Amino acid sequence: FILACIGSAVGMGNIWMFPTRVSKYGGGTFLLAYFIFVIVIGFSGVVEEMAFGRGTRCGPIGSFGKAMEMHGHKRLGQTIGFIPVLGSLALAIGYSVVVGWILKYAVGTFTGTTLSPASIDEFGARFGAMASPFGNNVWQAAGMLIVFAIMVFGIAGGIEKANKIMMPLFFLMFAGLAVYMLFQPGASDGYRYIFKIDPKGLADPMTWVFALGQAFFSLSLAGNGTLIYGSYLSDEENVINSAWNVSLFDTLAAMLAALVIIPAMATAGSRLDQGGPGLMFIFLPNLFKSMPGSSLLIIVFFAAVLFAGITSLINLFEAPVAALQDRLKLSRLQAVGIIGVIGLIAGISIQGIVGDWMDFVSIYVCPLGAGLAGIMFFWVCGKKFVEDEVSKGRNRIGSWYYPIGKYLFCGLTLLVFVLGIIFNGIG
Repeated sequence: FILACIGSAVGMGNIWMFPTRVSKYGGGTFLLAYFIFVIVIGFSGVVEEMAFGRGTRCGPIGSFGKAMEMHGHKRLGQTIGFIPVLGSLALAIGYSVVVGWILKYAVGTFTGTTLSPASIDEFGARFGAMASPFGNNVWQAAGMLIVFAIMVFGIAGGIEKANKIMMPLFFLMFAGLAVYMLFQPGASDGYRYIFKIDPKGLADPMTWVFALGQAFFSLSLAGNGTLIYGSYLSDEENVINSAWNVSLFDTLAAMLAALVIIPAMATAGSRLDQGGPGLMFIFLPNLFKSMPGSSLLIIVFFAAVLFAGITSLINLFEAPVAALQDRLKLSRLQAVGIIGVIGLIAGISIQGIVGDWMDFVSIYVCPLGAGLAGIMFFWVCGKKFVEDEVSKGRNRIGSWYYPIGKYLFCGLTLLVFVLGIIFNGIG
């Protein structure tokens, strides 16, 4: 369960966004703000989604319905529950495009095509052609096939087994890359920058704004995936310990990415100011090509990134698959097949606009889904339900926990939503 949730949380935000923000907002200064928000959100929001799913034994539609049923409005709750499910499907459709890119580059590390461009301009031209409308159909379809082949075997037989293999390998590979970078000339400047705290930087509101966004989205809160996984969780499990483990290893994954990418840029005398796909598919391959052992280096990097992408995509597709199973009483194979066809057709269709698509979903839909789940759990279900569910598998939670979730977490979720609109995305 913990590995599946870690697989959900560890994704492209850890790899192509976190190092960029650490670099841009003062290294250790940003880390301090980020750690504070991870602790607050992990302890409130991650615990909430796990406990809410377990307490209702349902995904978002059923969970919201049961929450509102306490007040005689079950149908309204179920209707609201469609928002995070549709958000999860929309995010998965966009993410499938990215996984298709990663798969193509991962295979290309073995054939030699990933490092074949002679200059950064050629790297950029190749990525531009791949990211154009209908520019990567075959590899995107192949990525989707891998994901749904895992999902069709269910939670224990497919998702859990995949995460047991992919997540440990991800951490081992990135740890190996970090050790490699440690011995590269000039990398020490990058390490010093990562851990340097500038008190003046803490006075910059943007440091806190983007630290909040990074922590919120990195922990994969959207009222769907973690809630779904929680619905499969035993009453004997301690959700607070589980949430801490997920938060810890998600943060460790982000730190490993920073310990690889920022020192790598330092070896070339460059600052990391721009993240996103350009960093991973243009700048890093061009940089790795100039390093000793570049062929092996690029294999390890894209294999690890592929594991992170697949585990996150599985989680995103699980919410709509589970919804079809629950609402229409379909078999696992039927639900996976329907969502697979929808996801593939829609994903291929948005290849040329995937950036705008993902911006819309992350700015508006994901924070809304997370906020609705928080409201349902803390405000609608009430204090007794919250404390009973969080206390399962452990000693009784103190009365101080409920107001933290009800006011602080729900308030932060609203803040993420508003700030995302103001700054055109903070995740």
